[in-house]
Amino acid sequence: MADYRLHCFAQSGHSYKAALMLALTGADWEPVFVDFFGGAARSPEFRSVNPMGECPVLETPDAGTLTQSGVMLDHLARRTGKFGPDTEAEFREILRWTLWENHKLNSFQGIYRFMLNFAPEKARSADVERFLKGRTTAALDVLDAHLADREWIAADRPTTADIACSGYVFFPREEYGWTDAERWSNVEAWKERVQALPGWAHPYDLMPGHPMGTST
Repeated sequence: MADYRLHCFAQSGHSYKAALMLALTGADWEPVFVDFFGGAARSPEFRSVNPMGECPVLETPDAGTLTQSGVMLDHLARRTGKFGPDTEAEFREILRWTLWENHKLNSFQGIYRFMLNFAPEKARSADVERFLKGRTTAALDVLDAHLADREWIAADRPTTADIACSGYVFFPREEYGWTDAERWSNVEAWKERVQALPGWAHPYDLMPGHPMGTST
């Protein structure tokens, strides 16, 4: 059995953060598919693993079972010695951006994408979608401005802040309905730097459950 087992599914950006960290650190890990769209995360069996009913869940060899992606990134950084802070100031900056992405960037990106692609028709609302798109673009504007004069988010090198903010930005643009004009050039340049890291893989290639089985 692998050292780490990540309960996840391909469409989950929050799961992708943990999967990407495992891949980039070269950890011995395996994905455990959660049929989220089939209701598996609400089942008694899954709730016994994570009472919050959320993915991802990470089984570790030395810290028990972890939930919440930010906790997983911090644990893996400490255990592997990779992508973590060198100073207290860097720790606070990494934490600042990790909390921000979870509350602003990936929160709104994830819900917006869900509403556009996966929500049942009866649950969709043009007003809600406009609201979520506005919040998503506002968060991307913040990240784009922050990256205007720097290569990485929280330090002079990639850290878990960059991995955390990667959660939903690598899913296809068409899943968000972005137009050609809706681009964030500094974010795009940063994404290319993240993609160049050894071990990087697309979420649809890294986790199970995508209908096509791979990215295109």
